[in-house]
Amino acid sequence: MTTTAPLGAEEEAGSPAAAPDGRGTAPRRTRSGNGLVFVLPFLLVFGLFMVWPIVQGLWMSFTDSSLALRDTRFVGFDNYTEAFGDPDVWSSLGNTVFFTVVSSVPLVLIVLAMALLVHSGLAGQWAWRLSFFAPYLLPVTVVTMIWTWLYQPELGMANQLLTALGMEPVGWLSDESVAMWSVAALTVWWTVGFNFLLYLAALQSLPTTFDEAAALDGAGAWRRLWSITLPQLRRTTGLVAMLQILASLKVFDQIYILTKGGPNGSTRPVLEYVYDVGFTGYRLGYASAVSYLFFALIVVVSLAQFRLFRRED
Repeated sequence: MTTTAPLGAEEEAGSPAAAPDGRGTAPRRTRSGNGLVFVLPFLLVFGLFMVWPIVQGLWMSFTDSSLALRDTRFVGFDNYTEAFGDPDVWSSLGNTVFFTVVSSVPLVLIVLAMALLVHSGLAGQWAWRLSFFAPYLLPVTVVTMIWTWLYQPELGMANQLLTALGMEPVGWLSDESVAMWSVAALTVWWTVGFNFLLYLAALQSLPTTFDEAAALDGAGAWRRLWSITLPQLRRTTGLVAMLQILASLKVFDQIYILTKGGPNGSTRPVLEYVYDVGFTGYRLGYASAVSYLFFALIVVVSLAQFRLFRRED
């Protein structure tokens, strides 16, 4: 009389995982080794061009490193102490925060309105989408050149429109009270396309059942917008706001090309101050300290935003 073993018993007994000598773990180790081979090139490039510069820059912030001197001394926290008492650091930080506010708010509210208009079935949608997104494809040098012509005091279109309306010309880039607003207007026109795509994609992915049910119940377009559409866009709004605030805090290119921080430092952001101190004043150690203080500020802002949006969710 033969005895039939339970189904799968032979496979279990002969499987590599059941081998007493531990050879059953060889395939998993082989797969891990193969994965490491594929990841290793990225790790090398990441360590060489990201981790090592961060570590080197952090060490440099504790020294008096300079482009004009060969010898470098360890100075401890002297650079950080000087940065906290430097009025130029605080003024450039104030300019950065002001630019972040005046550029981030319209790049959330105006973009949302643009996406809602296009999503509502506006005629010629392809033309609207192209016109909204096309400026984002332009390099910063082209954008600043266009707006330099627009802001030109005598022949620029902006002042010509004001003159035609019977108003006085404005020093868009020479007036300290107007220059940062001019840079913010340029930035909004240039970068509106990216946030527009995020909102439009979110609107197209929303379920239509709630809106249709509310319409059948007699809810108007504005009621459906405030009570159904906007609440469903809360996560997208949080993402757009977070990305935009971080991008505005790191502003440098358009300001440096358009005004070089002028007039009288009224548009100079923190990153331009770091550039001026490090590569014009040759104080690499002090510039590194200022940049790491600003990096710490960005980390704090990011964590605060993440915590806020997580609590709302």
